[in-house]
Amino acid sequence: MIGEATSSGGGGKDDSPAAVSGKKNKKPNYSRFTQQELPACKPILTPGWVITSFIVVGVVFIPIGLASLYASEHVVEIVERYDKDCIPPDYRNNSLHYIQTSETDKNCTMTINVPKHMKSPVFIYYELDNFYQNHRRLAHGMHKEFPFKSHLCCLWILKVEFSSVVDMIELTQFGARNLLFGKSPQKISLDKSENPEFVFIRMTTKVEKSARYVKSRSDKQLRSKASEGTTETCKPEAVTSNGQPIVPCGLVAWSLFNDTYKFSVKKEVLGVSKKNIAWKSDQEHKFGSDIYPKNFQNGSLIGGGKLNPSIPLSEQVDLIVWMRTAALPNFRKLYGKIEKDLQANTTITVTIENNYNTYSFGGKKKLVLSTTSWIGGKNSFLGRAYIAIGGLCLFLAVCFVFVYLLKPRPLGDPSYLSWNRNPSGQMN
Repeated sequence: MIGEATSSGGGGKDDSPAAVSGKKNKKPNYSRFTQQELPACKPILTPGWVITSFIVVGVVFIPIGLASLYASEHVVEIVERYDKDCIPPDYRNNSLHYIQTSETDKNCTMTINVPKHMKSPVFIYYELDNFYQNHRRLAHGMHKEFPFKSHLCCLWILKVEFSSVVDMIELTQFGARNLLFGKSPQKISLDKSENPEFVFIRMTTKVEKSARYVKSRSDKQLRSKASEGTTETCKPEAVTSNGQPIVPCGLVAWSLFNDTYKFSVKKEVLGVSKKNIAWKSDQEHKFGSDIYPKNFQNGSLIGGGKLNPSIPLSEQVDLIVWMRTAALPNFRKLYGKIEKDLQANTTITVTIENNYNTYSFGGKKKLVLSTTSWIGGKNSFLGRAYIAIGGLCLFLAVCFVFVYLLKPRPLGDPSYLSWNRNPSGQMN
C-alpha cells in the first residue's frame, strides 16, 4: 500500500495506454509522396548506357553545328569603321576639337562595295567599341585631362568615375555649365586654353565616389505622364536649372547616339525604314504613349541626339533601342532597314553625319550592313560550339569502348541495391 501510494504521488511518468493515446501525435500522415515511394526512373549507368548516350549526343550535335555554320556563312555582312576616316586631315591630330566645335562640317562620304547579293531586308547597325554602357562604376582612379565645351560635349562620362554628381560646379567664367566631378577647387586645376570656349580639367587626386551611369534613368517616368516628375534616380540630368523635370531624364537618355546615315546607289536614294526596329514589348509596356519629350537636351552641355517633342516616347524608336543597355563594351544596335535587294558588286554611297563623340574615351564607331538567316546574324561561335561538344562526346564514346574491350569489368548484381532490396522503404 505504501509503495502504491508513493508511486502514485511521486509525479512519475504515466505510461498507460490511455495516457499515450491522449498525447498529440506529431507523426505525419502516411503518403507515398512524402515517403518518396512514387515510381521513379533509377537508371544504372552501365558501359552500354554511357557509350550510347555519348554517341547520341555527338550524332545530334554535329549536324546542328554544321547547319548553324552553313547558315552563318551565307549571311552577307559589311563592316566599315568610319570614326577616323571622317576626321578632316587638318584635324587628325586634334579630333576632340573637331567633334566638339560647331564650326566644323560633320558630314563625310564613304563608299561601300557589296560583295554578294544581299536579300532584303538589309539591316543597318551602328557599332560602338570601348563603350561601357552597362557599367555601374567607371574607370576608378583616372588621372587625365578632359576638355569640356559649352555644347556638343558628350560621352566623356564613360571613361571616368564621377564623384558626387549631385554637387556640380558652375563654370560660367569658361562657358561650361557643369563639372561632374564634385571635387573641391584645391583638387582640381582649371586651365583656359587658346580657345576661350574650352576648359581643361586635370584630376590630381584619386576619385573616391562614383556615379552610376546605367542607373541614371527613371523607368517609371518613361511609362506614364503621371510619373513625369519622378526623377530622383536621374541625377545629374534630372531637372532643369529652374526645377522643371527633364523627360526622358538620366545619363543613359542624355547620351543618345546621334550619328546619321544616308544611302544612295547611282544617285538614287535608298530609303531607311525605322519600322519594327524596337522591341514591341518595350513600346507597349516600358514607354508610354501619353508622355512626350520635355526639356530634353536644352542645357548648355549636349550629350547626344535630340528628340521630337511632338512624338510620344512609345514611338521614339531610336531612343527605345538605345535605352536597352548593352551588357558588353563592344555592341551593335539596330539603326534601320533597307527594304530592297542589293545586287553583288553594287557601290553604295553613304553620307554620314559624324556627331557622336567617341574620341574622348578612345572608342570606335562602325557602320554595319547585314542580312540574316534562320539563326540570326553572322555568328560562327554557336556552330563551332555544337561541333566541338559533339566531337568531344564521340571521342569519349570511342575511348570508353576501348577501355571496356581492353579491361572489361564485371557488373554488380542490381538486386542488391537498396531500392531493389526494400522497394517500399520500410525498415526490416
